[in-house]
Amino acid sequence: MGRGKIEIKRIENTTNRQVTFCKRRNGLLKKAYELSVLCDAEVALIVFSSRGRLYEYSNNSIKSTIERYKKVSTDNSTITSVAEANAQYYQQEATKLRQQIQILTNANRHLMGDSLSSLTVKELKQLENRLERGMTRIRSKKHELLFSEIEFMQKREMELQNENMYLRTKIAENERAQQANLVTGQEFEPIQSYDSRNYYQVNMLEGGPAYSHPDQSQTALNLGVIE
Repeated sequence: MGRGKIEIKRIENTTNRQVTFCKRRNGLLKKAYELSVLCDAEVALIVFSSRGRLYEYSNNSIKSTIERYKKVSTDNSTITSVAEANAQYYQQEATKLRQQIQILTNANRHLMGDSLSSLTVKELKQLENRLERGMTRIRSKKHELLFSEIEFMQKREMELQNENMYLRTKIAENERAQQANLVTGQEFEPIQSYDSRNYYQVNMLEGGPAYSHPDQSQTALNLGVIE
């Protein structure tokens, strides 16, 4: 038969309780020793009996192990307290932001003309003043933009006028240059025609049968040059 299960509760019989304590204590000390050797762990075990007697085990030093435990516990408690403080701070900030978002949402709805029934006369007057100030700023900005556009258009118009004047000046110069070239060409044409006519007349005078005398030919030549 195997060992039966023992109910975990206080043993009322003093003798049985003392026997069980001794057995369990020895087994606990043995397990602590095995844990320290097998796992290379720092183990410290302190047990006080019901009569106040101390039983302990440590593979290093009870005092150093206790000090190490206190330090780690303090650090853990500090980290925990800091983490809790940060969590609480962020929760408060999140709550404030949600409230601000709700306030802005309601304000925008009021500006759009929604949910006005819950406002008092004073709040409606304040909303009216806000809308009037907003309209004033909008009109001012609109006028500034219009003035800027007008100035830009005037500047552009001046630039176009200057370009137009420059083009007209260039066209006038080109026309004057063309006229000058035409006038120069007409000056040479009368001279060439005059020379050809004189040459023709001279040949006619020289070749005529009625004017074979040398003196008469010279006279006709001179007359042709005078014309």
